[in-house]
Amino acid sequence: MEFKKYEVDAMLNEVSSDGDISDNIETDENEKVADNGEKNLMKKPLTVEEHRALRRKSKKNLGRQNSKEGALGVAGAPNFVAPQRRWKNSRRSRNGNGRGLTKKAGGGRGNWGKMGSELLEEYELDQNDPNFNEDEDLSNVEFKEIVCTNNLNNEEEFLKNFEIALLEYFENGDTHEVATEIDEHMKSGALRPLVIRKAIEMALEHKNSHREMTSVLLSDLYGRCLIASDYERGFDMLLANLPDLILDTPDAPHLLGNFIARAVADDCLAPKYVHNLASNGQRNSPKNGHEANGGAAVEDGDVEAASRQINELAQQALDYAEGHLSNHNGWAHLDNVWGVAGGLRPVKTITKQMELLLKEYLMSRDIEEAQRCIIALEVPHFHHELVYEAVIMTLEALNEGVEETIGKLLKSLEQTCIVTVQVIEQGFQRVYDDIQDISLDIPLAYIILERFVQRCYNLGILGDQMLKNLPSRGRKRFVSEGDSGRIKPNSMMFRDF
Repeated sequence: MEFKKYEVDAMLNEVSSDGDISDNIETDENEKVADNGEKNLMKKPLTVEEHRALRRKSKKNLGRQNSKEGALGVAGAPNFVAPQRRWKNSRRSRNGNGRGLTKKAGGGRGNWGKMGSELLEEYELDQNDPNFNEDEDLSNVEFKEIVCTNNLNNEEEFLKNFEIALLEYFENGDTHEVATEIDEHMKSGALRPLVIRKAIEMALEHKNSHREMTSVLLSDLYGRCLIASDYERGFDMLLANLPDLILDTPDAPHLLGNFIARAVADDCLAPKYVHNLASNGQRNSPKNGHEANGGAAVEDGDVEAASRQINELAQQALDYAEGHLSNHNGWAHLDNVWGVAGGLRPVKTITKQMELLLKEYLMSRDIEEAQRCIIALEVPHFHHELVYEAVIMTLEALNEGVEETIGKLLKSLEQTCIVTVQVIEQGFQRVYDDIQDISLDIPLAYIILERFVQRCYNLGILGDQMLKNLPSRGRKRFVSEGDSGRIKPNSMMFRDF
């Protein structure tokens, strides 16, 4: 079936009016026709099916393009913008600028800006502002550069750090850690004598076990962080400062003398240091020392000792040290000059000291002295033995006056928290468990124990449970009594075998 040219044009107009694409869409076929010039007029016109195929192909290609690729619009206009649904997940800029990347380190909503950008902002203060503060006006303030330097060479900073290290040493006993701290914070040799001074000053305020640890520390630091001259200058500072130390520690001269003698025994100080100061303590200058020797030449050590100003308290400390060093049996006893720590002593030794302590208390009735001696033992974990020995001593005394005295001592120990209530009950429980063996040596042990427990209960030392657990001695059954209390007959029936 053949169509005329005008009929085909009419059909195409109807089809193009219903579609979204106009008749002037440029296709590959039309481009070829445009290149051929006049031959386009002689080419066979397209059929309706061919026009429809071209239209579908154009729609398909147009869906794969975007505005950046120069797609043509419906009217053939460039920069065609696709529908909104095609761009809802797009990361590209909506205005056509930029590369479509996210904003990084920029300002705006939800972004803090670049690091340090807040310092570049300039604020202008308004004096008419109700919140205006004159202190915030920095127009007349001059800023200067401050260079931070290491201030650990300062005496106060060094002593502060050393004090912390020494307190930790009292807890763990690690001398290597203290030496490391000294090497780290001490940058000047002039600070080395302060180690001796500060360590002994802190040890004077602690107990004997800590003083023993301080002597061990000073011995270990010799040759690593300190030298002999540092020990001499450190002890010179302590001798000169004794009038102030005695205010907090009345026994400071005696204790300092022990430290000096122990340092000599540990080869940290030369014996000449003590002998020269003790013998020339009254000389305050080399001139006086020269006159005392009748104008004779004075050795360098004597001149140095004579040049030191020795006060009365320092002389006492040196006398204590001289007494330890002049012992005919040698210096072996100086290893235990501070005594042995409480937990390291044998049990028999501690028990014997507790017995002597209680006997001395019964003679003097001095509760404060007894408390001081108990604290000096440094065995809080073994205080139940003290309570046990006190009860046994009460049972052996057979005297109500002793019961009253021991009761007052236990009450004072409980009130001052030197001995806890649990430890007191533990000591009484030990007596309850051993009462049968104790009664063999003390026949009236049950009666005296009952009376003493009742006294302690009235004083508030023991509770109701300990009173209920009090052991009692049953009535002794005679041989002639039967199981029900009846008298057994003289003749007993034996079973016949």
